Amino acid sequence: MLPGFDLQELIIAFGYVFVFGIVFAESGLLIGFFLPGDSLLFTAGFLASQPKIGLDVWVLAIGSFIAAVAGDSVGYSIGYRVGRRLFNREDSLFFHKKHLLKAEAFYEKHGGKAIVLARFMPIVRTFAPIVAGMGSMKYSRFLFYNIFGGLLWGSGVTVAGYYFGKLLPPDEVDKYLLPVIFLIIVVSVLPSAIHVWRESREDIVLWLWRRLAGSRA
Repeated sequence: MLPGFDLQELIIAFGYVFVFGIVFAESGLLIGFFLPGDSLLFTAGFLASQPKIGLDVWVLAIGSFIAAVAGDSVGYSIGYRVGRRLFNREDSLFFHKKHLLKAEAFYEKHGGKAIVLARFMPIVRTFAPIVAGMGSMKYSRFLFYNIFGGLLWGSGVTVAGYYFGKLLPPDEVDKYLLPVIFLIIVVSVLPSAIHVWRESREDIVLWLWRRLAGSRA
């Protein structure tokens, strides 16, 4: 989450609208790649397990599922209609071409499964539906993976947070919640971090090889 913002307080203050809005934006809008989808869903589910908060876990689970599927559908539409033009755009605060290229490589490697797998990968999940639209993936096929992925991620992570909260004694909630959310963030970011590290390692090796070859010439 952005520095200075407390995720729990934001969810409590703005409720369902905040959760569904973030899920929708991160799932399909170009401005959503930096949003905290995994930790948001888990925290919302956890808060629903606390009676005094007043959130219903099933409203959260169903609403997050719908928002995730709708967001990806909007992303697909953007890719289908204007996708190729995005490669000609200059990088800006909310758009970086490298994210689109990363999602495209991920999609080419995993095919339709990428729509499901990308749900659990920050940044990639925002751009995967756009890439699917750009590649003119048949919408009925896209929708199948979209629904399946939206259910696993939107509802699954929310319900997991709920049952985690139910397992904890009330006096130990603060002790375990933040470490678990931190772990979720680390696990969700790890695949992208490994990918970036591998790319950087290849660039370094190539640079060293060129330097070596140049010194021998």
